[in-house]
Amino acid sequence: MKKENIMKYLVNFSIAALAAAAFLCDSPMGILKGMKEIVLSHNRLVTDFFVVGGMGAAFMNAALVLALCELLILAEKVPFTGPTMATLFINAGYGLWGKNPFNILPILFGVWIYARAHHVKFGRHIYTALFGTSLAPFVTELCYLLPLHVGLRVAAAILVGIVIGFLLPPLSMHTPSMHMGYNLFNVGFSAGILAFVFFCFLKSFGIDGGTVLLWQSGRPAGIIVALYLLFAATFLCGWGLNGWKLGGLKKLFGRPGRAVTDFIVMDGTGPTMMNMGLMGALCTTYILLIGGDLSGPVVGSIFMAYGFAAFGAHIKNYFPVLLGVYLFTYLSRHEPTAPGIQLAAIFGVGLSPIAGQFGFIPGLLTGMVHSAIVMCTADLYGGLNLYNNGFSAGWVAIFMVPALESFIKRFEGKGKKRETRKEGNAGHDA
Repeated sequence: MKKENIMKYLVNFSIAALAAAAFLCDSPMGILKGMKEIVLSHNRLVTDFFVVGGMGAAFMNAALVLALCELLILAEKVPFTGPTMATLFINAGYGLWGKNPFNILPILFGVWIYARAHHVKFGRHIYTALFGTSLAPFVTELCYLLPLHVGLRVAAAILVGIVIGFLLPPLSMHTPSMHMGYNLFNVGFSAGILAFVFFCFLKSFGIDGGTVLLWQSGRPAGIIVALYLLFAATFLCGWGLNGWKLGGLKKLFGRPGRAVTDFIVMDGTGPTMMNMGLMGALCTTYILLIGGDLSGPVVGSIFMAYGFAAFGAHIKNYFPVLLGVYLFTYLSRHEPTAPGIQLAAIFGVGLSPIAGQFGFIPGLLTGMVHSAIVMCTADLYGGLNLYNNGFSAGWVAIFMVPALESFIKRFEGKGKKRETRKEGNAGHDA
């Protein structure tokens, strides 16, 4: 069986599982009512769809968002490799907090127009389009905030979404040179820059809805069981595909993860699926150990980490960053169970390449810096960029990597000089 088909089956299974979870949580009528609330609600950070429409509607919305994204992938004949899995599962995750099938469409259409204007296939920019739906709250919020008639508000919101989609591809092509591939959430960083510019224009006209916090607390047993079953099944499937051996997984753990690192292409489907299962289990276990919440945003973030375990992140290069976020809470005024810190811990996945490239202690420090920065960035664009951690991770990488490279090169240079002196002395003694 082709590796692409296996990953496609995993995505299809996830869509079916999310839809089944929806009907287990609520009645069909309850789901429809909840979906209406989700589509019509404010979607800026942090809006938990478990609170807005109920768990049934939230899971159904996630299933629909994932299905829509997969249809675009299939239509453009994009292979199901590492970046595809990362793209699909981050969208599935945000189907639980911020995205719905309607507020992402204008941005997707904007990227499509950009592709047509430059005479290239839409598939060339499909990842930018799907990641770029992080700015979907602009579409929803402008439907409420603009001082116009309702019809004009909706038209203006759709137009702004299209413009955002049109501007994202060129911006996203330039931002990797800023963080040098050490931030896996590249479009999250470019989207944050674009959101900041648009938000400044809105504020200049007195339009500012402010950030919100809708967050369901608690750890429902059903979600815990479902998550562990999914991750165990993923690991076992990968283990079987790998001939019931762990050798390929060890090789995968040896990769720094700097973008672009496609584990499916480089290490195979089996080791990648094992890593995905382990990553999901690690994130879930961390939340349970600190007494955190399996809210819509947290469960969605775990799905994100699950997807990015096919694209640069593995438990070895992620763990130091995760630990750094946790340890920082003992030095700061933030609690590990604070909503923003819970999300920062899981989204630390995006900075895994720094630990993979420079080692455990730099990874630890990276997690600490990320914790401090991410708590300040959402206000820069009024919570209108869903990938706030991606924007923060970009600045962390820009700040940390040059310093680490300078220090490590200097350290290595001194080591080489010592070795040269020793060799010279040895030669003289001889």
